[in-house]
Amino acid sequence: MIEAEVHQRLRAYLREQGHTQWPHHLTMARLVARAMRIGRSALMQPDSLAAYQGSYRLSYLIPALLWPEPAVLALPEDILKSVLQQDIPNLQQGLPVVKPVQTGDRWPGEDFRGLLVTSAQGWLRDRLTTSLTPSPSTDSHSAGPLSRFPAGVFTLIDGASDLERWARQQLSVVLLPQHWEGLMLAYPSQRTFIRDMRVRITHAIFQHPANPYGCHLIEEPEKTLLYELYELLQAYGDRGRLPPVWQQFWQRFSQMERLAWSSVNRKLGSVALHCGPIDLQESLAPVWAQQPVVLIGAALDTDSKAERYRDRLGLGEMTCLRFGPDRHSDLIQLYLPDRLPMPNTSHYQGAVRQEICSLIGAKSLGGSSVQTADSRLGAGPTVIIVGDMPLKAQLATILAAEYGSRVRVEVPIDSQGILITGWEYWRTHQAESVIPDLLIITTLPIPSLEDPLVAGRVAAYKRRRQDWFKAYLLPTALNELQHAVAPVRSRQGVVALLDNRVNYRSYGAQIMSALSPAARSSYLDLTWFIAESTSPESIAD
Repeated sequence: MIEAEVHQRLRAYLREQGHTQWPHHLTMARLVARAMRIGRSALMQPDSLAAYQGSYRLSYLIPALLWPEPAVLALPEDILKSVLQQDIPNLQQGLPVVKPVQTGDRWPGEDFRGLLVTSAQGWLRDRLTTSLTPSPSTDSHSAGPLSRFPAGVFTLIDGASDLERWARQQLSVVLLPQHWEGLMLAYPSQRTFIRDMRVRITHAIFQHPANPYGCHLIEEPEKTLLYELYELLQAYGDRGRLPPVWQQFWQRFSQMERLAWSSVNRKLGSVALHCGPIDLQESLAPVWAQQPVVLIGAALDTDSKAERYRDRLGLGEMTCLRFGPDRHSDLIQLYLPDRLPMPNTSHYQGAVRQEICSLIGAKSLGGSSVQTADSRLGAGPTVIIVGDMPLKAQLATILAAEYGSRVRVEVPIDSQGILITGWEYWRTHQAESVIPDLLIITTLPIPSLEDPLVAGRVAAYKRRRQDWFKAYLLPTALNELQHAVAPVRSRQGVVALLDNRVNYRSYGAQIMSALSPAARSSYLDLTWFIAESTSPESIAD
């Protein structure tokens, strides 16, 4: 069987390499091989550090190369190049593999029996935009004639933690200023009316008070104007005259469960209209029905069966496995003070500024106690994640006055820098950043209800009488938190969490479980920033 061959070849390859960064290679490789053999979909959750380092990729690359049937390997665009130029060539040299490998945005041809490596974003885009037609012989769906990838070919997808975000982006329709020009070209006799409606809609949107998120839900005044525009255009001709982007927008906008919002550039006076689904199950379920898949991603769900994740993405029954972190090599020092004010109080900002200055000072003192830069943990940069936008600007000003040009806001830094960043920037750029040995988190990454898009999704949960905190806000926070601390685990650094809700809220235990393994402390310890290899004599000197 393919499982036995994969196990044997992988074990020999690991012995030849002499070491491995990840202890679960054999288990995961056998399960991937089994999924390919029986054609059953599977979901694999490696730990967040393995996902950050990419150390688990060997576990699916070897089965994909040894599998005698054709397959698709869909990878996030940020790792596609390294897998094609480094990982696969190294395996082809170390293993007796003759399976051809090609890369591209479509299937090479009907007679291709090899492995196609493609972009995961592109693969999902093709599956979602291709018209799905019912198969006459089965109840499943098969891709229409325009699909770039044939149905039924086994597909491995890495980066499953981003699948939901990719799907929302693809399924959302946006009307930009140039699309209004296209509408006027399609209806020349109604140019004046269309221009007037655009001005009125823009004016209605600008009546909303400005917020840090630069967007607003589309409320009744804008809805009324949009429906009025649509009804008039229908009266002047067949709906098919609408430009395609307008057709897509109206199709989405007319649905009961949808999220419609506007993004605003107040300096330019321009507005863009967006509309996307609240739920993804209905759109994604036909995608998974077209072929067996293995989805691989970290921090997808706190449950090993990933029931909430599978429900959100329309995934049916499948083999699920969750790999835990190493209790020793992945350990972090977790500083969690227990006397800070709550984030929603007036005293919080002053207290958190004082804590941040104390942490940076302790790190500098610990680093200066050792002469050799390579022997101290405090030689790396400091990253401060601030979810609150006004607080981010205040901290940048205060720390820049103290530490000068070392302080940067959401730009690359060197090993001595202090980076102040929001959650989105850190998630996007952490792979290319210098690994911090001190990560300061001001507040938990629980999505704010002040964000109109978050409020819109929460309102949908409330309409269904569902627990919106447990179903949406908390899982989002746990996922974000685990990915954020992953780089620090690679050097067993220090994470400071300055949010006292962990100590006093019922969900604090789940936060601590997501941060495990961690050595928790409520007080600052200078020895955190001195490597264990440093001798007592060198500290005394």
